[in-house]
Amino acid sequence: MTVPQALIGFAAIVVVLTLVPGLDTAVVLRGALNHSRGYGLATVVGIFTGLIVWGAAAGVGATAMLAASSTAYRLLSLAGALYLAWMGAGMLLRSFCRGSRSRSAVGARAGAPQVGTVAGDASTATGAGAAPGGGAPLWRGWLTGLATDLLNPKAGVFYLAIIPQFMAVGVPPLLMGVLLAAVHGLCCVVWMGALAVGAAWIAPRLESGAGAALERWTDRVTGGVLLGFGTKLALDARV
Repeated sequence: MTVPQALIGFAAIVVVLTLVPGLDTAVVLRGALNHSRGYGLATVVGIFTGLIVWGAAAGVGATAMLAASSTAYRLLSLAGALYLAWMGAGMLLRSFCRGSRSRSAVGARAGAPQVGTVAGDASTATGAGAAPGGGAPLWRGWLTGLATDLLNPKAGVFYLAIIPQFMAVGVPPLLMGVLLAAVHGLCCVVWMGALAVGAAWIAPRLESGAGAALERWTDRVTGGVLLGFGTKLALDARV
């Protein structure tokens, strides 16, 4: 098999996998909707980085140890389950806390005289009333994408099963593993990057009340998805 044949054949598989919504998609959408376009794109870059690491590991055979050693697989599964559960629980808690604060603020405004309209309009125009989540550092988005990808042992097992089937003649396994992972990563960058840009474009065009509700429900849905994936990883580790 030549290098072009291997890359094209591998791309045909990972394109389909990339289009199927999953954990990575949920994390990217949540970052773009609740923070910023840059944060969502940084999360995509983190996922790309994780794929490159898994591809290199598959090329040198490190994932073979993961597949052969039930202890290693279980330890990584439990670490991933704890991380996802921590992220999911935090999102759910923050979303309900924000909901309580929003209802309290609405009640306070309803019982207060309407003064300072000009000042309020000025603060909105200058961005003083912008959501605090928009200023989240990009490195945090990158780290979220990276950790989400690396702490999923099924990604490593998938690469172990698929990448050896697309090794090109005369190419070092490490280099070929990185090249194949880069193809997968580019598919993720194109698709998830488009999702991040679209979500970030929609979010500020919603009314303030609708935007706050969308932020809360995005955290609740994403938190539920993360908890679900974490629970599944923990149950799989017990098998």
